[in-house]
Amino acid sequence: MENITLHVSGMTCNHCVKAIEGSVGRLDGVDKVAVHLDKGEVVVEFDSNVISLAAIKDTIDDQGYDVN
Repeated sequence: MENITLHVSGMTCNHCVKAIEGSVGRLDGVDKVAVHLDKGEVVVEFDSNVISLAAIKDTIDDQGYDVN
């Protein structure tokens, strides 16, 4: 398992947390997702043999947030 911290802008409320945790958490290969709204960070634990980091970033982007 890999653990990555992504810097995400545009997250402002609890709805943002639920949207990201829900969409990323449903991806095959993702074990854990934690959104830290105060820091603008999303921590993802995933299996890189199953899903790519690019796919995770694309999923966050599809929710309307910018991954830096």
